[in-house]
Amino acid sequence: MWSIIRTIPIPLASPAGPPVSVVLERYYRELLNFLHRQVNDRHTAADLAQESYARVLAVQRDGREILDVRALLYRTARNLLVDQHRRAQVRQHDDIDTLAEAHQPAAPGHLRPDEALASGQVVRAYVQAIEQLPPRCREAFVMSVFDGLGQAEIARRMGISVSMVEKHIVRGMLACRACGQRLQNGDPVACDDAGVRR
Repeated sequence: MWSIIRTIPIPLASPAGPPVSVVLERYYRELLNFLHRQVNDRHTAADLAQESYARVLAVQRDGREILDVRALLYRTARNLLVDQHRRAQVRQHDDIDTLAEAHQPAAPGHLRPDEALASGQVVRAYVQAIEQLPPRCREAFVMSVFDGLGQAEIARRMGISVSMVEKHIVRGMLACRACGQRLQNGDPVACDDAGVRR
């Protein structure tokens, strides 16, 4: 397309020849037939031809000289055909009502009651595991994991050593890991802070 047009301000009617709009009229029927052969639908072909003409006239109105009107018109029409084909590909899908139930897409997890229930149970199990930690351990663990504070800052806020903060965080992580393993095994029994069954 760029070799067909050049950016130079020119009048609508060139002294060397007729206005572009007159030249375009000469190619309308030819372009319409070309597009009809491509899409097999006279109305769609007419729409594409009209859009092609509108875009070519817009190029001219922008002050860019059209070196070969017919070439630009056909290039524009081909680009529009490609765009239409891409849009059709995106829209192409099977009717969900005609699919067998086994082939129907699953609803997103947050919309499936069983998934929402399971997700809620997982969250409650982790919260329970964290709540069962000793208060100072829970405080250090929450500041680290949920508040994103560094160990030195937690130690300063709690008035304890960094080494003690590390121990609290490790204890919380072990409790969560034990809870995760319990959930993975499908064991509904609650765990205490050390991952020991009650």
